[in-house]
Amino acid sequence: MSNEDHVDAIVAQWERERPDLDSSPLHVIGRISRLADTVDELLRPVFAARGLGDGDFDVLATLRRSGAPYELTPGELGASTMVTSGAVTKRVDRLERAGFVERRVDTSDARGRRIRLTQQGIAMIDEAYTVHMANEARMLAGLTAEERADLVRLLRRLAESFAAGSPRNAALEMQG
Repeated sequence: MSNEDHVDAIVAQWERERPDLDSSPLHVIGRISRLADTVDELLRPVFAARGLGDGDFDVLATLRRSGAPYELTPGELGASTMVTSGAVTKRVDRLERAGFVERRVDTSDARGRRIRLTQQGIAMIDEAYTVHMANEARMLAGLTAEERADLVRLLRRLAESFAAGSPRNAALEMQG
């Protein structure tokens, strides 16, 4: 029984067609890419079952984990969710219509607003997060605790190397 997968087949094809190039990075990047798509596919139903999109869940979770009184400025939300202020506004509008958040005047700056979880929003994110964590645990059930710790260490190291080497800038340079 072979442990080879789709990515191994792709690498083998490229090695056959372009033996002059090292196609081994595909073993890592190809799997990360495929896994990212699969993870999104497996996470989305948990949010959708509650009428939430990924971004909606992200905003609710960010507010909840910020601690009482569960409120942040739109800028703080944007920084914590890594989305544009326009995207934060759209998400907050949708969540406000659903009764999960409310906008309040910032007491330190009357021109500013703060976004706060409502009681309904706290109940929603607490329930959704419980199901979300069970889903993620199920997704990782095929790994031992030691394998998970190794994977965390390796993924952290990869993220650090990306930050240090700025692969985004290098990729943009390669395009031009």
